Amino acid sequence: MEKMLKQFNFIVEIDKLKTIERRTKIIHGSRLENDAEHSWHLAMMAMILQHHANKTNDLLKVIKMLLIHDLVEIDAGDTFAYDTDGQVDKFDRETEAAKRLFGMLPAEQEEEFTQLWLEFENKETEEAKFASSLDRLQPLIHNSLNEGDTWQKYGITSEQVINRNKEINYGSEKLWEYAQTIIKSSVEQGILTK
Repeated sequence: MEKMLKQFNFIVEIDKLKTIERRTKIIHGSRLENDAEHSWHLAMMAMILQHHANKTNDLLKVIKMLLIHDLVEIDAGDTFAYDTDGQVDKFDRETEAAKRLFGMLPAEQEEEFTQLWLEFENKETEEAKFASSLDRLQPLIHNSLNEGDTWQKYGITSEQVINRNKEINYGSEKLWEYAQTIIKSSVEQGILTK
């Protein structure tokens, strides 16, 4: 019973992910996306786009990473991808959050979640590379379909977008090719500046 109570306390706690707003708007609306919506969308993308990964990987592991990777933002907050100052201590803040949040779980699940989170952060395995590719591609798609809302609001240039997203290639060369067409089209449409 104690194990189950820990699990339910964790389940209740992670519902807070729905309250963490990102900087990107949802595609079909004017409001900002929250972290829970982002994670769900990424898990769906993994299922649909898995055959575009550079190498065969464990889809269940990819989905687990995508559902877990942003839970730390409940405590650490969402650090904007282009916020260089915020990136400086991001890992430290998120590590502390991971300890607290995953520490709510029974020991074996705490270990599993921590390892999956770290694997995603380190981007060394095929699963982590593909998961990270999707995590970078999704906001790129959103911005291109929202007339560059976030890019324009924060003065983001195509060079910044390319530098931020070229890592998509590590998990999927095909998805990086697609991302580059999005960037090029966004520049041509004037929704992303050079």
